[in-house]
Amino acid sequence: MLRRSIPRGGPPISPWQAPWLPMSSHIFCLCLTFFLGQMGLLQGHPQCLDYGPPFKPPLHLQFCSDYESFGCCDQRKDHRIAARYQDIMDYFDLKGHELCGRYIKDILCQECSPYAAHLYDAENPRTPLRNLPGLCSDYCSAFHSNCHSAISLLTNDRRLQESHEKNGAHFCHLLNLPDKDYCFPNILRNDHLNRNLGLVTEDHQGCLQLCLTEVANGLKNPVSMVHAGDGTHRFFVAEQVGVVWVYLPDGSRLEQPFLDLKSIVLTTPWIGDERGFLGLAFHPRFRRNRKFYIYYSCLSKKKVEKIRISEMKVSRADPNKADPKSERVILEIEEPASNHNGGQLLFGLDGYMYIFTGDGGQAGDPFGKFGNAQNKSSLLGKVLRIDVNRVGSDGKRYRVPLDNPFVSEPGAHPAVYAYGIRNMWRCAVDRGDPTTRQGRGRMFCGDVGQNRFEEVDIIVKGGNYGWRAKEGFECYDRKLCHNASLDDILPIYAYGHTVGKSVTGGYVYRGCESPNLNGLYIFGDFMSGRLMALQEDRKTKKWKKQDICLGSTKACAFPGLISTYSKFIISFAEDEAGELYFLATSYPSAFAPHGSIYKFVDPSRRAPPGKCKYKPVPVNTKSKRVQFRPLAKTVLDLLKEQSEKAARRFSNATSASRPDRASPRKGSSRKPASPTRSRKMFPGPGAKKRARVWSPGPQGKRKKSEKPRSGRLSQSAQRRRAGRSVPWPFLSRWPTRGRARGGPPRPVEAAAAEAGP
Repeated sequence: MLRRSIPRGGPPISPWQAPWLPMSSHIFCLCLTFFLGQMGLLQGHPQCLDYGPPFKPPLHLQFCSDYESFGCCDQRKDHRIAARYQDIMDYFDLKGHELCGRYIKDILCQECSPYAAHLYDAENPRTPLRNLPGLCSDYCSAFHSNCHSAISLLTNDRRLQESHEKNGAHFCHLLNLPDKDYCFPNILRNDHLNRNLGLVTEDHQGCLQLCLTEVANGLKNPVSMVHAGDGTHRFFVAEQVGVVWVYLPDGSRLEQPFLDLKSIVLTTPWIGDERGFLGLAFHPRFRRNRKFYIYYSCLSKKKVEKIRISEMKVSRADPNKADPKSERVILEIEEPASNHNGGQLLFGLDGYMYIFTGDGGQAGDPFGKFGNAQNKSSLLGKVLRIDVNRVGSDGKRYRVPLDNPFVSEPGAHPAVYAYGIRNMWRCAVDRGDPTTRQGRGRMFCGDVGQNRFEEVDIIVKGGNYGWRAKEGFECYDRKLCHNASLDDILPIYAYGHTVGKSVTGGYVYRGCESPNLNGLYIFGDFMSGRLMALQEDRKTKKWKKQDICLGSTKACAFPGLISTYSKFIISFAEDEAGELYFLATSYPSAFAPHGSIYKFVDPSRRAPPGKCKYKPVPVNTKSKRVQFRPLAKTVLDLLKEQSEKAARRFSNATSASRPDRASPRKGSSRKPASPTRSRKMFPGPGAKKRARVWSPGPQGKRKKSEKPRSGRLSQSAQRRRAGRSVPWPFLSRWPTRGRARGGPPRPVEAAAAEAGP
């Protein structure tokens, strides 16, 4: 027969169930519930007890098999829950197994539900965790009627243990959730909640709901972020003024720059000046040869504006510093105007370097009879392909690959790989599908338009991309446009200037952390700040565009996620693991330190735990590390501020309506609850994870109670429990740190978080 445990100190439970909370905390929690409910923000979203999105388990779940297609358990956690279930069921006889087995399994397996965080009130790490999941009233009543003796085995919550002996209605009231659709088992039957579970969330207009994390800030027009491909997982961020910074895998930045060319790079503080340090690329064999390449604007000795592509090496003395004396100029091209400078450097899968130049500037490519872009003898308005590993026979510091498309064409420059380009701003090589390798090696570019259209292109050998004959899919120069020999390559997508006025090319997502994004080409617009994605239909070879929307409070209500960003999208980036970022600023001047870097996060699904782990190659650092301090407020911070404002308004209204409680009575020594005391109940995001997991107090003596009418314990179990506290053998696997020895069980997720892997 079960005997009720009376712990001396219970775990923190939901704030609206805690009578010992200060009055200010009650007001805060009540107002939080009321305010978020009024704003429609209390609706649950898929989230696990570790505050991350659900995932598709890589292996079959034998116990909680209802969630093997999508949920919050991998095989390891499934085994833990199964072991706990067996330990609990050892206390029941055959009749108890028949009556209670399914109930107990269902309740334990809610930790695997994709809505586990909502069921346990764990969507916000600042609020206490429930002991048991939210149960629907009918289900709860049936559970209590048949198996109330199991409650003390499932939870150490004093109020729950005491309430179940009084009456089932009170017990089920404590397990009630404000929104009935999200309680168990109703949540399984809700077609609206489960129809697109695990897919990228879309709003009613089809806009993809993604979120961000802030990675860096305080940068001066960050134009490029690249990795070295050397296993260190550092990334190098170039500012337009000519300074390159090193960021380490732990998020810190080195105090001393990797490279400082401010004295050479040509740029100005003018808003929109396109000149400056524009491109950076590391050699595919960087780990062995220490070589990297840069692309920047400069002035010649005769004050002629040029773009310069140079080779440099990393210092032998410091792997985080470039050797300033190692610069070797590969190529220089005169610029007839200050705009349309290009700036992209890439290495293809073939090992050759690809250089993307602008058409020379001004408007409409007015240079010569057909413009620079259509003139194959000019290096402007082109994609160039060169071999930087060999020198040319004519004294050039590069060699032209023999299979370049125009090597044998009279009058054409042999380095030209593709032409008809206006000003491609940001290009990327597709890594290919992680499993099938499909798409590997494709080169995507955003080509900035003139007056009407922006376009996205895939670069092909010998391709003519139409400028200045065409802009997007339409004619720009009608005479050239109707030339039958044009034979141009059409964009995979183009958009008009009602959407944006300056495309910023992006990347095809091939990372690990957000599997739903695999194959999406994500890009944006510098002027409008819009983020967009293209998805290829493999059958028709057509590309469908979808907008990316940030700002959904429901979708991004995860720790550390933000839903706002600086408007002017300068560039996109990919780290060594394949995760996707973009660089933006709130003030587009090369001298204004308002640039930030953001990482994309899909809140609807993540990779299984442990799949995306990597071990960076250690790198010696001689410079001091500057720890990252985020400036953007997270969605949870904003919600907290809104709820605190609502709490203050509610408190003021309550005080005004009840003047007898507005001030303490004369002679009373009781102090009002202070904000500090209230805040202690809600630890901030910097708190350790174990602080978020409840720790029960010591187990008290158990007193005899009446024999349960159903769900009976086996005789051996009753003998084991006679005259002593209930043993919890399954807790012997967890360390006693943070809980009293012999305490009752907690959710498996909570114990695992404290115990570690």
